[in-house]
Order: sequence, then structure tokens, then C-alpha cells
Amino acid sequence: MKILVEQIIVPSTALDEEIFDIARARIKKTRALSISGEIYIYKRSIDARHKPSIKFVCSVCAEVESKGKEIDFSKFGIKLFNEEKVEFSVKGKKPQNPPVVVGFGPCGMFCALGLARAGLNPIVLERGGDVDARVKAIDEFYKTKVLSSQTNIQFGAGGAGTFSDGKLTTGINDPKCAFVLKTLCEFGAPNDIMYNAKPHIGTDLLRNVIKNIASEIERLGGEIHYNTQLISYENGIAVTNNGNFAYSSLILAIGHSARDTYDYLLSRGVAIEPKPFSVGVRVEHLQADINEAMYGESANDPRLGAASYNVSYRERDRGVYSFCMCPGGEVVAAQSEEESIVVNGMSHHSRNGINSNSAIAVQINREDYGNTPKDAIAFQKNLEKKAFALTGKTYRAPVQTLGDFYRGEVKSEPSRILPTYMNGYTELCDLNKVLPSLVSDYLKLGFEKFGKKIKGFNANDAILTGVETRTSAPIRILRTEGYNMLNDKNVYPGGEGAGYAGGIMSAAIDGINIALSILNKGKYD
Repeated sequence: MKILVEQIIVPSTALDEEIFDIARARIKKTRALSISGEIYIYKRSIDARHKPSIKFVCSVCAEVESKGKEIDFSKFGIKLFNEEKVEFSVKGKKPQNPPVVVGFGPCGMFCALGLARAGLNPIVLERGGDVDARVKAIDEFYKTKVLSSQTNIQFGAGGAGTFSDGKLTTGINDPKCAFVLKTLCEFGAPNDIMYNAKPHIGTDLLRNVIKNIASEIERLGGEIHYNTQLISYENGIAVTNNGNFAYSSLILAIGHSARDTYDYLLSRGVAIEPKPFSVGVRVEHLQADINEAMYGESANDPRLGAASYNVSYRERDRGVYSFCMCPGGEVVAAQSEEESIVVNGMSHHSRNGINSNSAIAVQINREDYGNTPKDAIAFQKNLEKKAFALTGKTYRAPVQTLGDFYRGEVKSEPSRILPTYMNGYTELCDLNKVLPSLVSDYLKLGFEKFGKKIKGFNANDAILTGVETRTSAPIRILRTEGYNMLNDKNVYPGGEGAGYAGGIMSAAIDGINIALSILNKGKYD
């Protein structure tokens, strides 16, 4: 059997073997267990609350034998460890037509992989290009300022997460998280994502992981059709710009930026509700300053890596918080529609860039935009168009120092901290003229509060770049407990685009759950 030895607290300089020695000593102390197999670090987090004495807090997993004594292991900081096994197999008769997965982000990818492993030969329809085509299209956009509305940072193999930090943190407590991490490692992700409390892959490594998963789906008999956009569906037929595809099940893993697909679904009368979302800006600091603020004298310890943060503040019915923090990263151009500005963050596995960046976002409630799905989408879109217009109708992003943002003026040129968006392709603007006053006011309040938690966070020369509008989908496509659409038992909305996920991990798990629901229903008996 396997156990977890928890709350092993050691200095950040401790070697793995020292951590294992502490775990072995605790196991021996029980007098009821003996190690019989592998031992490894299951989880490791950084406790930087008491600088300069920074600690690692670890859990160790060990395979053990019981000596037959019944005791309370919890008093030794030990508990049984049971991993959930995820198995994909068809219950009943194989359907005549394959399942069709629309979108190849984390939800669609893991759903298609599960269905392929079950032998159902899924067909994937991805409106954007493959990974290499995406890299080329984004490079061309940066050089020529001509945007592809189909292959960009939002659309294409891997979804929006391909050009991000590849962050794998999640707020959901689902045992399938371990399965997702193991699968990512199987296809090339670094093994440290299995035990780091804040795992990340980095955009450079994540691209190869996506390629490998795509190859495996095809090896198992699945098909992936890039540059193929869903136009409509009816009576088991998905109509695209690249032909028609018969399906047994249609999985809509469309991503949170597929506004044309939202319009189509609304025109069909699909049950969709608006939901709260968030908008704001990207803030950039020097990574060295964040390291020092978080780690003090240990700022240059390579075992700690580039420091990250997570801040939030809530007042009355609204919150302001950091989102998708990218240590040592850059701000990227994430627009998917012409004549608009959208920003996001990205970093490589090494996180060795000069700046850190994070979204600082303000909660938008349903009553703020009119309480309908179309109003929710329009709220985001209007901000993106406004930012584009303010910068002279170019793809320059509006930037402003934090000090000027507080004062509502445009006087301070970035100097110590330089903006990274499109290699500095930015325009000094007053972001107060882009953002609604409720957003500006809460951002200012947030920076004031966060500056008290993290030294230098509210520095006058911190760089703000706008606008961050795609933190999550502004709508939710309603579905049953079996994950299918309310008015169509064969259509399954999932992932971020359907309003059921908030990152790579939760979207992947939603895709897995949809695959399992399709396989285990007995609908093919």
C-alpha cells in the first residue's frame, strides 16, 4: 500500500535525501509500517513567511507493508494514499459514427485523447492551425501587424494556454488532477510538475507536449482537422468550412473567445446564461524586485526559482485580484479579432525574463453590463475596441505608469521597467479613459492594498498595459449532470468556453469527465 508522510518542514537548502530520511524516521516510529518499495516527493511548496529562514514544506509518498498493528497513523503525520485510476473504455456497442470534438484546447485535447484510448477514433475540428503554424502566425503579426483572426494566441492547437506560463495550479480538489499531471509528463512535460505545489510547464515546453498528444490521438485512429471551423450542426452532422462530419456525440470545447460560435448557439435557442467575469490590466515589475520582496536575502537561491505571488482584496460585492502571474515573462498580444487590443501573459519554463507580469483584474457583475449573454460579450468587446482606438487605431497597446494612472495623467515615460508587449510596441495613454470608472477605482484600491503585502508592488514606475478582458468566458452554456446540453443529449459543452473551467487543469478535467460520461452512459447499448 501507499502512504503520504505530510508536513515535512526543512530549510530551502535541504537535499531530497534529507527529506526522505525524515520520512523514513517517521515511518519507522510507527512500529507498524516498513518501507517496501519506492519513495518520492509527492508535493513541495515554499514557505516564505519568515524571511530569511525560508522553508520547504513537503509530502513524501512511500510504498509500505503493514506489520498488522492497528494504530492511528495521523498522529505521525501519515495517511493512506489512494490514487484514482482513470480508465477509458466503451460500455456497450461502439457507435456507428465517431465523436466529434470542436476545439483542441485542454478540454478538447484530453477529451479526444480519452475517446481515442477507448477506440472511438474521434475527429477533432480546430479552427486555428497546428502549433508550428501558430508560432509562425504570431511572429508574422508581430512583424507586420497583420492579424490572422483564425490562427493566433487564442485559436489553434493547445488553445490560449499554449502561449501562457503553462500554469497547472487549480482551485478544484479533484483526484483526476494527478492523472492530468501524469499524462502531461508522459508526453514530455518536466517531472517536477508532479510535486511542485505551483507547477508550470512554460510555453516553450508546452508546445512539444501538445504536438505529442496530437500525434498519439492520430496514432490511435483519431483525426485532427486544423483550419476547420464549426459553422452549424443538425441531426448528427457538423457543418464546417472544410466539409461535413457525421457524429455520434458533439463536444463543444470552443474556448472563451469563440464569439461567433456563441452567436450561433444563441440563434439556435441554446440555454445560455451570462455570468460574472473580470477585466483589468497587466502589471509589470522587475522580476528581481519581486524575488527580493518575496524571498529577501534568499532572492538569488536557484532552488527557489523566480518568485510568484497571488493577491486579492474584496470590498462590498466586488473583488480585485491577481490572475495568471507569469514570473520572468512577457506581456503578449492576445487579440483574436481585428481592430482590438487584448493582452495576456506568457513565460518560458526557465522564467528567466527581466520582468514579471500578472493580470490585475476587477470582478464584473451581471448587473454591470445588462444581464444578458450578448451584453456580457459586448462589454468585453467594447473595451478591446476602445483600447485600439485610443492608440491611434494601431495594434500598439496602451501603457501607463502606475503613478500616472493614480493621477490621471500621461507624463512619465517607462525607464527602469520597460514594457514587453510586442517588443515594446506600445503607446502612452491614460487607461482611465479606456476602463470603466468602477474598474479603475478598484484597480487603484487593489494596488494600494497589495503594496502593503508585497514591497514595491505599488511602485510609481510599475507598468500597466491594457486591456485584459479574456480572463474567463462571460457566459455559461447550461448542461445536465451528464455534461450534455439541456436540449440535446448528444451535444456536450465543456471547458472554459462553456463556462465550466478556469485554467489548463480544470479544463482538462472537464474534458476527461465528458469523455467518461459519453463512454459510461450505456447510450450505445
